[in-house]
Amino acid sequence: MEGLLTAVTGVTLLLMVPFIGRAIAGPTIFDRVVALNGMGTMIPVLLVLIGLLYNREDMFVDMALALFLLNLFMTLLIARYVRDKVVEK
Repeated sequence: MEGLLTAVTGVTLLLMVPFIGRAIAGPTIFDRVVALNGMGTMIPVLLVLIGLLYNREDMFVDMALALFLLNLFMTLLIARYVRDKVVEK
């Protein structure tokens, strides 16, 4: 079971590579915001997987839920800020 969780964690980390590339080289600011939102969704998933590896699901799930909510609100705030800046120009 531990090998499977390690493999799934590794695959999840590999799936974050396109998000990192889009966040760095995105042609528009909206691409960067979407990439950061995608990474913000994958990081709590990684926390849950790490919690399963260490048999401490209770602590890691709580942190993951807090990060999910923080990611949601921060993405909405950044998108609203960027939208208002683009509309002003």
